[in-house]
Amino acid sequence: MRIGVLALQGAFIEHVHVLQNLGVEAVEVRLPVHLDRLDGLIIPGGESTTIGKLAVEYGLLEPMREMARAGKAIWGTCAGLILMARRLSGGRGEREDPPLLELMDVTVARNAFGRQVDSFETDLRVPALDVVSTPGEAGRPFHAVFIRAPRIESVGPGVEVLARLEPALSEAEGDGTTVAARQGRLLVTAFHPELTADSRFHRYFLSLAG
Repeated sequence: MRIGVLALQGAFIEHVHVLQNLGVEAVEVRLPVHLDRLDGLIIPGGESTTIGKLAVEYGLLEPMREMARAGKAIWGTCAGLILMARRLSGGRGEREDPPLLELMDVTVARNAFGRQVDSFETDLRVPALDVVSTPGEAGRPFHAVFIRAPRIESVGPGVEVLARLEPALSEAEGDGTTVAARQGRLLVTAFHPELTADSRFHRYFLSLAG
């Protein structure tokens, strides 16, 4: 299996390392030609406006949309979630908002949990991960790292919510906010699974790509 990781800016090398540890061929994507013969693509966290502008400059937006139209699996983490969204709420204006791929029927607010100093970690209940879990992992919460994270404010009828913030599992503000979702072979997470030793989200994405 060949999985691309958009490598324009942000936390792409961490995704590459997780994929390699899982025995998957990881391709750093910087040009449209790098999308050839991929089984899936990860759009990592980072600065969404910078990633979006660079994707436009290097001619990657439409080829990534074409990947989705072709039924390929695409996963956006943090900034990647923003870029995959169909709509942004509370934007700072067209000049400051990133160009969107408009792949998933979700509305997203950028930096919704505050600045860098407001970053936090929390446990999430994600039953969908049980399909790729070992017996010892099944049912175990996923420890999620949120860094200047976006918030999924609403989802369309074809979107499956995979995880929400829940007060019972941590001290973080647990208001039921959606933080992970899936639409067909499209996956988004408001947090950074690549910054933990738990590879279940990567394995789940590979199951979508496979």
